Amino acid sequence: MKPIRKAVLPVAGLGTRFLPATKAMPKEMLTVVDRPVVQHVVDEAREAGIEHFIFVTGRGKAVIEDHFDISFELDRMLLERGKQAAYDDLKRDLPAAGQTSFTRQQEPLGLGHAVWCAREIVGDEPFAVLLPDMLSRGCMQQMLSAYERHGGNVIAVEEVAPEETHQYGIVSVGDTFGQTFEITGMVEKPKQGTAPSNFIISGRYILQPEIFEVLSHGRKGAGGEIQLTDAMIELAQSQDFFGMRYEGRTYDTGSKLGFLTANLAYALERQDLGGPLRAEIARLLAQA
Repeated sequence: MKPIRKAVLPVAGLGTRFLPATKAMPKEMLTVVDRPVVQHVVDEAREAGIEHFIFVTGRGKAVIEDHFDISFELDRMLLERGKQAAYDDLKRDLPAAGQTSFTRQQEPLGLGHAVWCAREIVGDEPFAVLLPDMLSRGCMQQMLSAYERHGGNVIAVEEVAPEETHQYGIVSVGDTFGQTFEITGMVEKPKQGTAPSNFIISGRYILQPEIFEVLSHGRKGAGGEIQLTDAMIELAQSQDFFGMRYEGRTYDTGSKLGFLTANLAYALERQDLGGPLRAEIARLLAQA
């Protein structure tokens, strides 16, 4: 069983849910407290042991590549002004030379197409996919543990209220093994009341390289796009898929409410911000 060394991050989306903020700035560079969303996602993957980060970009996303590069002018200024701590923080966040790759998705043809665009860099080995909109902590580490137990393909899932299932990709539950279970079926945004479970696909995947062959057919699904869920359904006819119940909470930073909630949750955990922020929240609630 080959280890998971590479992660694909599809960052070509236009961020239309966050206009006008994303008119000139990639949605992935919006900050949760003082770190871009995409940096939080890379941090999660690095902590799990991922070694190579493959960014599938689009037009107007060059600032993401710049973010994961050295800024000589900024480094020099920080050192000249004695800001060693800030300098050290920037260096600690930076992947090592050769650990990032960037490839272009020329057309917005869907998540499945974005993943397919990374095929030459991934090569013939299993890999992770992390959606940069979905912010979590420790999820990829839990997924790698599940992969070491089961192999195959692994999808992170979370429970939602039954009345919300029509908004997400949903999995069917087979044999259960503690935190994980066999996936016996998948459906993308089922009609209300028809979902096979209330476990949603939450934006973290471990996939075998055969997914690229399925995606190469270019079959379009919901919204006229090449859907990753459709490709996984086809691959599941010949390979095992497992669901991993994520023990934590995922924040959808692509939505306004999810983005605001993530900022509050992450800020409240910080020693320098938690106390003062609680006081400000109490003051705001008292005035509401």
